[in-house]
Amino acid sequence: MKKRNRKPKEYLFVDGYNIINSWEKLKIKKDINLEEARDELIELLAEYHHYSGIKIVVVFDAQFVKNNLGNEVDYKGIKVIFTKERETADHYIEKVLDKVGRIKRVRVATSDWLEQQIILSRGGTRISARELEVEIENKMKIINKNIKYTNKINDSSLERLDEELLNKLENWKKI
Repeated sequence: MKKRNRKPKEYLFVDGYNIINSWEKLKIKKDINLEEARDELIELLAEYHHYSGIKIVVVFDAQFVKNNLGNEVDYKGIKVIFTKERETADHYIEKVLDKVGRIKRVRVATSDWLEQQIILSRGGTRISARELEVEIENKMKIINKNIKYTNKINDSSLERLDEELLNKLENWKKI
């Protein structure tokens, strides 16, 4: 049987600093340490990607960094972009939307109203920072519920094993 090349059904572009400045827990963290807030957002998006299968690109403005050529890093399945000098995250996202917005399903997470209008005009759909936060929280609740259910089933399966087999498994685990 021939394997199909499965491409992601959906792309999600995230305006990193817009999200950090919109989510209360990241906003507080940013005031103490911007890098930690950025890392927490990236880690959260990577986990979300893992469970949702959505192709995620998070873009951070680096337009004020002199002689910056930009940087692109793959991190746990998501793409992290730092824009080049004099390029905003909005501009980067708009450029990509011009190329793929009408042929692929692309959502953009930002609470910037003007940017949302541009996204819609270029073939993308928008999701506000708050909507993204709720979407991720809901997905994580479902995942945690599934994990608890699976653990409960596993625990009840172990209860059915006889004591001798459990001791053998415990000894094997120590090796």
